[in-house]
Amino acid sequence: MCGIRSGLVLAALGFIATSAGAQSTPPNFLEEFEGQLGASASKLVALAEAMPSETYTWSPGEGVASVARVFMHVASYNYMYPDLNLGIPAPMGREEYGRWEADVRDKDQVLEILRASMEHVRGVAGQMTADQLDRTTQLYGRDVGEWAVLFQLIAHMNEHLGQSIAYARMNSVVPPWSR
Repeated sequence: MCGIRSGLVLAALGFIATSAGAQSTPPNFLEEFEGQLGASASKLVALAEAMPSETYTWSPGEGVASVARVFMHVASYNYMYPDLNLGIPAPMGREEYGRWEADVRDKDQVLEILRASMEHVRGVAGQMTADQLDRTTQLYGRDVGEWAVLFQLIAHMNEHLGQSIAYARMNSVVPPWSR
């Protein structure tokens, strides 16, 4: 009897472990993603537009990212995550988006690249199917569903939106949606 009971317990634990490791997409994920992306992207772009050109080289301290570098960091990662983690290559290639953080400081160029990166993310999400969202990929050394990469894009964008709000306030710029 103990052998049967032990076998049932082990089978149940195996089922629980398998279920816990499953990477199924949350219901209505793409609809929610599109709403969150739209809100975050519009705020980040509006803030980039509101920042005066002369603040784009401003940094809160030595060795800290400038205004332009933060916006270019977001744009770079909007191409990098789909490229490296979803197998959707960036239209310009890794070398180009990898240089933006160090090279791009002009407000007009920053805005053009930032807007295009947001459209790229929208396009990536728009072409994904439910089956693709459930496929497993690597993200920072972990196995995750591909939906988690899209989730990470929003988390990353929001992290730097907060940073950019602080930068704006330090430069006496009120975020447009706060007026």
